[in-house]
Amino acid sequence: MIVFGSSGFVGKNLVQHLKNNASVHEVFVRNPMWEETIDQTSDVYINLIGKAHDHSNSASEADYFFANVTVVKNIFKKFIASEASLFIHISSIAAVEEFESMEPLSENSECHPVSYYGISKKVAEQWLLNQHLPRGKKLFILRPPMIHGPGDKGNLGLLYKIISSGFPYPLSAFKNERSFLSVNNFNFYISKIIENAQNLESGIYHLSDTETLSTNHIVKIIKEDLSAKNLEISVPKILVKCVAILGDFLPLPLNTKRLKKLTSPLVVSNQKINHLLKIERLPESAQQGLWKTIKSFQK
Repeated sequence: MIVFGSSGFVGKNLVQHLKNNASVHEVFVRNPMWEETIDQTSDVYINLIGKAHDHSNSASEADYFFANVTVVKNIFKKFIASEASLFIHISSIAAVEEFESMEPLSENSECHPVSYYGISKKVAEQWLLNQHLPRGKKLFILRPPMIHGPGDKGNLGLLYKIISSGFPYPLSAFKNERSFLSVNNFNFYISKIIENAQNLESGIYHLSDTETLSTNHIVKIIKEDLSAKNLEISVPKILVKCVAILGDFLPLPLNTKRLKKLTSPLVVSNQKINHLLKIERLPESAQQGLWKTIKSFQK
């Protein structure tokens, strides 16, 4: 099988996992000759390439659409011209909702992306779904929430830095539940999908840990790991939001995007894929996966 985008955090973990049971060929599209490096005997294409959120606001709309749309088109065209039968494209739940949802997000939920990231992910999905699939070929578009694990440097790392610094935690006034996906559970899903591809119809599937976690619960686990005794200050929400707005213009650790990511409710339903694959239990609970990620920050 071929993995595109194997140099990132998720890609490295997935390749290591897949190599336990299969031959994995890594293709790097930054190589001008990447098309010539494709293993023509591979039966599965897995695309992890994409530009994620840019908290420094230095990326342009064109940057997002090139990485998340143009590159996807080029890879898919190579898949169609090949003898491979399965194309797995890793999209994002941001193609549906990016910051907040009061109801669990299913594959039938209406899409409301707002950033260049979410919009470009949705455009790529629509383009893929509009392509003709020759007989014998299947396309699976997977929408995970935030994937985390050892080596992750995302918003969980930011929380860890705040707590480990000893400063009082200022966001305890926010109550939420969010879905995450541990990288081990992600790898498990990919293997199960490949093994059972013949039993799945082409289309979109949501992935996530089965349990949700609140940000306050995550903070509690971090504090337990650090044996920290940070005060938890219930700063008025309006004041926190004002500070976050300042962070949109000043180099502060908190801005409006990060605040929404940390404090808004966003739950993803994995019922469809779990039912079709007959998954009763994932390898890790949400809390077990979180513990592994937090432990890795100490290193």
